[in-house]
Amino acid sequence: MKTLKFNSDLVDKILTGEKTSTWRLFDDKDLQIGDELEFINAETLKTFGYGKIISLKIKTLSTLDEEDWVGHARYNSDEEMYSYFRKLYRDKVNKDTEVKIINFELRKKI
Repeated sequence: MKTLKFNSDLVDKILTGEKTSTWRLFDDKDLQIGDELEFINAETLKTFGYGKIISLKIKTLSTLDEEDWVGHARYNSDEEMYSYFRKLYRDKVNKDTEVKIINFELRKKI
């Protein structure tokens, strides 16, 4: 089972089904369709649910389209999106950075 950490403000959105997608840059877990997931609150490090990857695709940040935003929060602009990811990954992020768009289903709440 693979783990995915989420900021506290996203936990309720996942538990209610509002958030069904996550984007991961520089995937060091080799996330794949069918992977079983443990969802962890990044601030408390407590498990809040379990799920499964139901689909994924890899694109660059500059080629995202409307379909890629389904189940994911929107940024006000591309620059806001790049700025957010640069806080996490520093200067490795640019318009050609690959993003793994992961659609998941929540299977069990904790």
